[in-house]
Amino acid sequence: MSNLAGLGVLVTRPEPQAASLARRLADLSANVYLLPAMELRPRADRAAQRAALGPIDRFQWIIFISSNAVRFGVQLLDGRRDLKLAAVGPATAHALNHAGFRVSLVPASGFNSESLLAAPELAHVEGQRILIVRGDSGREALADELSARGASISYAQVYDRHCSRPIVGAVDAVEALWEKGAIDVITATSPDLLRCLFEILTPKGRALLTNATLLAGSARIASAARQIGLTGPLITSAAPDDDSLLQALTQWRQGTQ
Repeated sequence: MSNLAGLGVLVTRPEPQAASLARRLADLSANVYLLPAMELRPRADRAAQRAALGPIDRFQWIIFISSNAVRFGVQLLDGRRDLKLAAVGPATAHALNHAGFRVSLVPASGFNSESLLAAPELAHVEGQRILIVRGDSGREALADELSARGASISYAQVYDRHCSRPIVGAVDAVEALWEKGAIDVITATSPDLLRCLFEILTPKGRALLTNATLLAGSARIASAARQIGLTGPLITSAAPDDDSLLQALTQWRQGTQ
């Protein structure tokens, strides 16, 4: 019997990213429910951004922050295969590889800006131009530290985040199952997504979320949960990718049986 047999898990990732995690949870016999809390949309000004960047080969490094940055921003590369690309984690690297590009740098461990900054390839970047491809907002730690090391930083913000607008009845249906005890764990893979989930729920759903067991994709997300007033048990994953989330969840489940 699977370690997750009978466990009710609410996956809140945006579509289509939710599909992969939902499928793998179902393969482990979990009962999976979907309520995408956020939508990702391509920026309307991507063409203007691309023009403003100039020749793409003027950048010594191009850093993709997430697989979504690849999804919406890979066209910035103009099909060039001779560029030095960095990925924050393996999921981002896989997305670039799947698109036909070779990745020069992936952190040896960890899946965040700090892990990337620890790579020796980025230790000496004085005078280099570095392009960071990301969404409409995000942490500034990567750019700030690279700037402090003497690099010139440009951003390509290729998609916008919006709290989702579920179809009529979707939220009520999930909350009804939740109230009956069918949902045991809620996933949260970014602070913004967690805030959006809180926004789209009804007052009843927010009360349920406050005390729910949360599968947080990182310590930073777990901290964000506490900051918005969530007091339930936390399962903190090493990173928000599928493998790390499933590992954290199965270890937690083993400890509760």
